[in-house]
Amino acid sequence: MDASEFRRAGKEMIDYVADYLENIRDRQVTPDVKQGYLRKLIPDAAPETAEPWDAVLSDVERVIMPGVAHWHSPRFHAYFPTGNSYPAILGDILSDAIGCIGFSWTASPACTELETVMMDWLAKLLGLPDHFLFSSKGLGGGVIQGTASEACFVALLAAKAKAIRDAKIQHPDWTDGQITDKLIAYNSEHAHQAADRAALLAHIKCRGLPSDSDLTLRGAALAHAIEEDKAAGLIPFYVLASLGTTGHCAFDNLTELGPICQAENLWLHVDAAYAGSAFICPEFRHYLAGVEYADSFNFNPHKWLLVNFDCSALWLKNTSLLTSAVQYDCPIILDSPESEQPMPDYRHWQVALGRRFRSLKLWFVLRLFGLDGLQKHIRTQVGLAKEFEKLVDQDDRFEIAVPVRLGLVCFRLKAPGTANERFLKKINQTKKLFMTQATVNGSAVIRFTVCASRTNSEDVLHSWKIIQDVATEFLDEEKARTKLKMPSLAAYIQ
Repeated sequence: MDASEFRRAGKEMIDYVADYLENIRDRQVTPDVKQGYLRKLIPDAAPETAEPWDAVLSDVERVIMPGVAHWHSPRFHAYFPTGNSYPAILGDILSDAIGCIGFSWTASPACTELETVMMDWLAKLLGLPDHFLFSSKGLGGGVIQGTASEACFVALLAAKAKAIRDAKIQHPDWTDGQITDKLIAYNSEHAHQAADRAALLAHIKCRGLPSDSDLTLRGAALAHAIEEDKAAGLIPFYVLASLGTTGHCAFDNLTELGPICQAENLWLHVDAAYAGSAFICPEFRHYLAGVEYADSFNFNPHKWLLVNFDCSALWLKNTSLLTSAVQYDCPIILDSPESEQPMPDYRHWQVALGRRFRSLKLWFVLRLFGLDGLQKHIRTQVGLAKEFEKLVDQDDRFEIAVPVRLGLVCFRLKAPGTANERFLKKINQTKKLFMTQATVNGSAVIRFTVCASRTNSEDVLHSWKIIQDVATEFLDEEKARTKLKMPSLAAYIQ
């Protein structure tokens, strides 16, 4: 494919993408295929000679689309939003064309420098403390990770390295391994599984702490755990606090957790993967109360800020604690030159060596939407969640399971046992919409998330009508099932 062919194919692909997104309501939300479907549709081996572009493009509909779950369908209400916008797509096109591997300033100065500026832009939009800004000329700064899971992991590695150094001051004869065996981290019982996975990868014990009736991790629970673990000879060193938990969008209490972490010398990492985008709106910034205590803070612009995956923003109060924990040098990679305003070598801020020019799509989105456009997007989706909440309240067969926060509504049928799990399965089997479940006090609840950027009030009503229709059918089936009586013992004897 030469430049001329690329121009033609590129225009056709842009048209295909635009048609796909603008007409996505016409597609079934989730696929009907069975595992292994795709292998039957393509040859066993790569072609020996080049195929024409037209053949490849035509196979997108034949091979790929039958197996796609359409995350950007306005009837997709599972998990959390995944960012998508034309400006972000354009940014990724340019990033792919430049194709740099921005592991250091020298490798591609624009890649590093734009990222430092974009991280400051984002921090200011969210109202984060100044100590997270490069422009504050302190020890803080930000970096784009691939996911919140990666951000959680590298923050834990930084905290672990710091805890080992601190312990050796008191016990110089202890080895790294002896100290690691004593370290213990904490998070809410409702924290994302990334917290446990990070602890597993870092070889750290992790303790999930009970939440209160609002599903919030409070200071008293943390203080009690610290006292217990210290008495058992362990070294508490790290707390992950969630702002907007995955299951219920609950918020841990930073104003209580922060002072305890500060007094006990525990690293406080704040995971706001989904909810963080909402903090660009002043009316939602009260959820950030206590963030000044955080040693690190993370949220995903690729969830709710219209930036395509992957783009996860991580800030640290003291970046040297991370770079000293994961730094590795390679003789063929040149460090950044000395300067009055030294630039980060981002390879020392992450697990991987290479990294894409992800700040381009962030730059495009922030400029082409502006703060007011992004705020409008967040407020619209929060409003749609409130519309759905009102619909649930108007149907006596349903109830709201937890307070509605931001764009997530947790609701359930007023039915005992495993009815809600079976009800959700029946809804998803229609392929007309898709939702997931969470658990509250041991019982399943259904999560309705406003996900797609194109979702509107008509889509919410459409989804609710499907839910109501399936509920009517499901409850009739349940009523019939409970009326069935077991055959008498006499029937078996005969």
